[in-house]
Amino acid sequence: MLMFAIVLIGVATTAVAKQWKVIVQREREADLLAKGIEIQNALALYSATIKAGRVMPGEVYPQTLADLTRLPKPFLRKVYLDPMGYGEWEYLRAPTGGIMGVRSKSRAKPFRQRDFPLAVRHFEGRATYYDWIFQHPSPSSALIVPQGTALGAVAPSTPGSSIAPGGNAPVAQPTQGQPPMNP
Repeated sequence: MLMFAIVLIGVATTAVAKQWKVIVQREREADLLAKGIEIQNALALYSATIKAGRVMPGEVYPQTLADLTRLPKPFLRKVYLDPMGYGEWEYLRAPTGGIMGVRSKSRAKPFRQRDFPLAVRHFEGRATYYDWIFQHPSPSSALIVPQGTALGAVAPSTPGSSIAPGGNAPVAQPTQGQPPMNP
C-alpha cells in the first residue's frame, strides 16, 4: 500500500510540474508580446519625432535601446530584457546601423498561433519565438488599411458628418429644419 501511495504521489507531482511549466511559458509569452510591442511602438515614435520637420528619406533608428529611455522625452520606460531568452534581445539592424527591431533568442514553440494584437498580427503561424520580430515599420501596419482603399475615401463614422473637400476632418452638416451654422 505504501508503494502505491509513493507511485501515485510521483505521478501527481509530474503532472503538476508539467502544468506549471505550461503556465510559466504562457506568462512569459504574454510578457514577450507586451514588451515587444512597447519597444516596437517606441521605435516608431522615436523615428517620427526625430524626422519631424526635416526632409529625410527613410526611417531614423536609435543606436541602442537605451537611446529610447533618455530624457527630455523618453519613448520607453526602461530597457527590457528578453522574457523568453533570459537576457539581451537579438537586434535587427537597419542598413544605416540603427536598431529597427528586436526578437527573442528563444527557439521554443509558442502556444499562441493566432488572434494576435493588430500591431503584430503578422506573427500568425510562426514556428518559434525567434520568428516573432518586433520592428518598425511593422509588416502588420501595411495590413491595417485595405489595399486599393485611399485614406480619404473612408466613409465617415459619425451620422450627420462628412469629409470636407480637400481635407480629412469631419464637418458637421445641418440636419433637416436647422439653419446652417457659419464657422
